[in-house]
Amino acid sequence: MVDNAKKLSPQEHRQRTAQLMQRAGYAAVTAALILIAAKLSAWAYTGSVSVLTTLVDSLLDAGASLLNLLAIRHALTPADNEHRFGHGKAEGLAALAQAAFIAGSAIFLILQAGERFSSQHVVENSSVGIGVMIFSILTTFALTRYQHYVVKETGSVAIQADALHYVGDMVVNGVVILALVLGFYFDLPWIDPVFALAISLYILTYAWGVLKKALDMLMDRELDDGERARIKSLILAHEEVLGVHDIRTRISGPDLFIQFHMELDGAISLAQSYDIAEEVDQEICQIYPHAEIIVLQEPYGIEVHKKILKKKKRATPGEETANAG
Repeated sequence: MVDNAKKLSPQEHRQRTAQLMQRAGYAAVTAALILIAAKLSAWAYTGSVSVLTTLVDSLLDAGASLLNLLAIRHALTPADNEHRFGHGKAEGLAALAQAAFIAGSAIFLILQAGERFSSQHVVENSSVGIGVMIFSILTTFALTRYQHYVVKETGSVAIQADALHYVGDMVVNGVVILALVLGFYFDLPWIDPVFALAISLYILTYAWGVLKKALDMLMDRELDDGERARIKSLILAHEEVLGVHDIRTRISGPDLFIQFHMELDGAISLAQSYDIAEEVDQEICQIYPHAEIIVLQEPYGIEVHKKILKKKKRATPGEETANAG
């Protein structure tokens, strides 16, 4: 998380987060367009189906990064009267579309690789393809370094997923270089479709990962147990908080929503309980500056009292039956 988050107000932090996320989105789209132009020329010179897979992957990158950018812009739109919790789930919807396009393209590439097994096409001008792949690796490396910086500063799930995808692209480009070298210098024409098939299966695996992340966001999946335990410890660290229960969390785009019931001394005033809630809110925001926090204050022991009443209500029908007998 950003080191200077403590020095920024929530509004300033949100503005800075929005600026960094949008810059990362524009950088990803620009890099994808540059790589498309380079790989298109490499495919035209070599005819390699492995290069074709990376070209299609870069086309997907451009579309996915553009969708990601649009989704980020929409997700950062402030909450309004019709969307009180903001527009963060636009990222999840965009990710669903990305997963569908990626899976469809991977299937297309598998079919192309299968056809190439029977045709045994000879790859030409391998040195051009190798040069373009090296250029692609260097460009992608520069992009992922910037994306990782943005993720560190903002905690953006969308940019993190995009960065992980581009890291995978560097591996794919390295595999294509290996395929071109083996095919040209060792006269192995079948190695090109084999590597293309392997890359296609990798793309399918990535599509499943994108789909899972999108569903987690859209279905309001909780934070992991470690993060929930950390939030609980932050709440209980306040000396006047006597207990906490019903902690609920969910991520919606750039926003984290945290809701919980906080137990306080029943003898304190409403104004005092409000002040304590504000202090706890600020302490949580020091660690999670992008969080929207909803706190319900309760007298200490009220939860135990509720459980006792529920037990009595469940026991009452049996008692009435016994008395009637």
